[in-house]
Amino acid sequence: MFGVIMAGGRGTRFWPSSRKNNPKQLLDIIGPDSMLQMTIDRLKKINSLEDIFIVTSKELAPKIRKRVKGVNRKNIIVEPKGKNTAPAIALAALHIKKIRKDAVMAIFPSDHLIIGAKQFLKTLRSSFRVANKKDALVTIGIKPTHPSTGYGYIQYNKKEPLLKLNVFKVKAFAEKPHLTLAKRFLKSGDFLWNSGMFVWKADIFMEEMKKHMPDLNEIMQKIDLRIQQRKRFNDLWDSIEPVSIDYGLLEKSDSIYAVEADFKWNDLGSWSSIYNVSTKTKDKNVVRGTGVVLDGTNNLIESKKQFTALVGVSDMAVIATSDAILVVPKDKAEQVKDVVDYLEKNNKDELL
Repeated sequence: MFGVIMAGGRGTRFWPSSRKNNPKQLLDIIGPDSMLQMTIDRLKKINSLEDIFIVTSKELAPKIRKRVKGVNRKNIIVEPKGKNTAPAIALAALHIKKIRKDAVMAIFPSDHLIIGAKQFLKTLRSSFRVANKKDALVTIGIKPTHPSTGYGYIQYNKKEPLLKLNVFKVKAFAEKPHLTLAKRFLKSGDFLWNSGMFVWKADIFMEEMKKHMPDLNEIMQKIDLRIQQRKRFNDLWDSIEPVSIDYGLLEKSDSIYAVEADFKWNDLGSWSSIYNVSTKTKDKNVVRGTGVVLDGTNNLIESKKQFTALVGVSDMAVIATSDAILVVPKDKAEQVKDVVDYLEKNNKDELL
């Protein structure tokens, strides 16, 4: 099995700490190492893993080559331009197929928090077995703990586990729901959170892409030829329409299985996620860096370079860097990406 880490994102919901040239996956958000390095270190502990690949942008590739440990430099795959997850995974599949025709590839985001090494390994083993035995596309799902509106959902047939494993046939994928629908999903017991982690044979993935994404498949075959000839393929890549793997393939294929994971997982998708996983004071505040909360509860302060004080407010996230300050209610943390949109539209490049 080959590991593929998706590391080309910008982490816009972690502005102002996450910037275009130093995004979320390169930040030490949880511990002394970057999120990307933590992901690499987690995969390096898997005995059955033959090698690790990283897919990233041309802007980030030099930094990743310089900073990360445990990945062969030739295994850093560079996208000429971000085109969402389906083309990025397809590009990785082209490289891996050249190493082994029957290769199984496991795809992981670069910036998720996973706790429970044994459970994580058990889940991967189940995923590998199903991908091999059924020639199926396998997605790893997380049992919901609350009606989240920030995650996509997977509806699965929980009454018919496969091979006496924690593996089930997928019925449907659902986009991020509104709160009422999320509560309905949770109550039904038929839904898992979509973790964005997948396992499948590279050749089976390419066959499914040919069936359900013929336009992308045609371009990728031309790109494959260019790669073999050691020629650039920027012009072909520019012609690709951006599309996610969920929308482009998984929602269309009838050969999808879900493994219900039992490890602790958080996608660390926003500042509220950081609050949730951080150690709190007796007043349920989190202060990372230097600062204080007076007469307030359930707040997050992230301020490494300047003292930041909150007085008489609750349920807020305040993020201070050397050139920007963000103040947002924690339940609105998903909207931070709108600030980045504003900065782009108003040519505030120095803050991006």
